[in-house]
Amino acid sequence: MIDILIDILSYSLIVIGIILWFWGTLPLLGHRSVLFKLHSLSVADTLGSMSIVVGLLLKIPFEWPLLLLALITLAIWNTVLGYVLAYCSSSGEKND
Repeated sequence: MIDILIDILSYSLIVIGIILWFWGTLPLLGHRSVLFKLHSLSVADTLGSMSIVVGLLLKIPFEWPLLLLALITLAIWNTVLGYVLAYCSSSGEKND
């Protein structure tokens, strides 16, 4: 019974992560600023990726060190790279 609940939760988190990935790409089609598009894409990508990794952690718990490292790496690098891209984008607009 517990295995079925863990499977349902795992697959639900993976599906939520995939939905967040697609949801984050929708603002790219709009007419907002580049920074707004970058922010929405990076937040949705980070949350979607982390949701998928947590779903995998529930599905294959014996790989927890690798998946925990993936979670930490996603949280740090997606945030840092989002800031770097935003800084480069905004500094490019100031020079024009």
